[in-house]
Amino acid sequence: MTIRIIRAILAVAMAAGVFLPASAVSAQEQPRRKTILELFFGTPDRAVVAPNPTYREKPRQPVKRQPKRVETAAPPEPQKPEAVEKLPDAKKILVVGDFIGASLGEGLVAAFEMTPGIVIERRANGSSGVVRDDFYDWPAALPAIIQETDPAVIVVSLGANDRQQMTISGGRERFRSEAWTKEYEARVARIAELARNGGRPLLWVGMPAFQSSAMTADMTTFNTIYRAATEKAGGEFIDIWDGFVDEDGKFITSGSDINGQQVRLRGSDGINLTGAGKRKLAFYVEKEIRRLLGDAALSGAERQEDLKDLPVAAPADDADITQTPPIALSDPALDGGGALLGGAIVARGSGKSLRERLVEEGETADAPLGRVDDFRLPASATP
Repeated sequence: MTIRIIRAILAVAMAAGVFLPASAVSAQEQPRRKTILELFFGTPDRAVVAPNPTYREKPRQPVKRQPKRVETAAPPEPQKPEAVEKLPDAKKILVVGDFIGASLGEGLVAAFEMTPGIVIERRANGSSGVVRDDFYDWPAALPAIIQETDPAVIVVSLGANDRQQMTISGGRERFRSEAWTKEYEARVARIAELARNGGRPLLWVGMPAFQSSAMTADMTTFNTIYRAATEKAGGEFIDIWDGFVDEDGKFITSGSDINGQQVRLRGSDGINLTGAGKRKLAFYVEKEIRRLLGDAALSGAERQEDLKDLPVAAPADDADITQTPPIALSDPALDGGGALLGGAIVARGSGKSLRERLVEEGETADAPLGRVDDFRLPASATP
């Protein structure tokens, strides 16, 4: 009888699920069917809803926080000191040459900008040289320039444009032929003699290395000619070659400046000089100018004219001078001491090692002060 009742209940439950009206079923929202237990015992207050297997929660992407932009003020540019006013009797440095000479002149202007006793006079022609006297004749123009400027020192830098044919006696002579070299040496010697006329110091600055290996090789030959002609005329040849090559003697675009910092010295063409290169080129000449002119090359704060009002004591008489004979290291101690001032006196030992003292005499070495086996009483505790 019980089995029949259960079967009837199941049949009724199945019929109730099958014959639900179609309007109750919705594609958008379908009600959940009750289980057999819920039909007998009712629906609990808090039904547990099974998770939908088709739903997947998307993982949250981490939020990228943009760093806060901290606006910092640009560091103030270092103020360039104003150029000092030149003295009325300032010494003049005449710089003549080609485009390398023009760069040298710019570097010297920066070098002596704070020196009131020196003025740089620049008379350079960028496309000139020793060869093309039809374009610019330096032997003809130099005397007039010297008379106009009345320089204390003459600086010459020529040769960068001279790798070309030369006109000799109406004919064209190829570069570095025997006749070309002989005429070139004569023209260089002529310029050196004109610069030395009147006994003025002459500083002939050599050519630097260039990016072209062929041009660099020609510059070494030119520098040999310049050195010989300058020294023969009584001038001084300034060799700047090492400042623009590496340890192997090869051309460099960047190198150390006058402060030892790595900077770019040459332009992208491998010929012209940058601002730092011009200043480095002038550094070699600056040293010789300061040596030649002495006090005139001092800056305003260093000029000796500023020290003329300082009192100078008269030298003492010979009678006031106490002469003391020199003391040698082997002299006896004057105060009876046997050690240098501040030095500790080294105690003399017996010459025996710690092992020999322990075996022969039974003596042990004292423990270092402060160690756990140091049983010596402090000095304050001794009677």
